[in-house]
Amino acid sequence: MDLVNQMRTRLLAVLGRLDWLPPLVGRLAVGLLFVSTGWGKVQDIGKVTQYFEHLGIPAPAFNAVLVGYSELICGGLLVVGLFTRLATVPLIASMIVAILTARRSELHGVFDLVGFEEFTYLTVLVMIAILGPGKIALDRALSRALGWEAASRAP
Repeated sequence: MDLVNQMRTRLLAVLGRLDWLPPLVGRLAVGLLFVSTGWGKVQDIGKVTQYFEHLGIPAPAFNAVLVGYSELICGGLLVVGLFTRLATVPLIASMIVAILTARRSELHGVFDLVGFEEFTYLTVLVMIAILGPGKIALDRALSRALGWEAASRAP
């Protein structure tokens, strides 16, 4: 049993040194996804506007532009880790609207919801909003430069 405990202790120590990795991977995964989808929307606003009209979204032309540029810009901010928590807000709203409009007819219960890609993105975005961007992010460098990091650790 002592060997198992030693192996457990070593494994936990190694994993503890990798605590920077999950926020980075999460930010990159959803950030790059939104940069890609945002770019696609911005390149064909007319098609997105027509789709939003079909879904019954009010002011479809305005919302097509808003969603396209929000995904593009906020996705880019997630990738570099700048204004990370703030950048998640429009993307979270976009995923909620997508579930309630584009996916609504397919939503019959919780198991349908958790099977939606949009719900997975929403979950990762909420985690990033709560946990922050992690150690490998421009937010961290900016906080250090402004002297905010030391203040946030004060009792």
